Amino acid sequence: MAYVVTDPCIQCKHTNCAAVCPVDAFREGPNFLVIDPIECIDCDACVAECPEEAIYPDDEVPMEWEDYIELNERLSEEWADHIINQAKEALPDVDQWSGQENKRKHLIKSWQEEKAVK
Repeated sequence: MAYVVTDPCIQCKHTNCAAVCPVDAFREGPNFLVIDPIECIDCDACVAECPEEAIYPDDEVPMEWEDYIELNERLSEEWADHIINQAKEALPDVDQWSGQENKRKHLIKSWQEEKAVK
């Protein structure tokens, strides 16, 4: 079992969770974090640190977000060079996005796409 970052993280990207991860399992994208399921040791440390309540064990991900299991796996490979293991400021518009639902369409999957959006 691994932990999975889900929809509430999009456009918020708090990094408290990554800072407490003992094995550097988090990968950073432009506006989202993922957990590498191969690196994750299921320690649960990240769950309590997520103010958006976006992290779940893979066998407890809500049905509407089950595709995030595969998404974390795929993006952790794509973002392999973007290990994050320390806290940073959340995204500038975090207050606007926190608590919003159905943010998947706002997910920026690549750093090149992020440059194009700006």
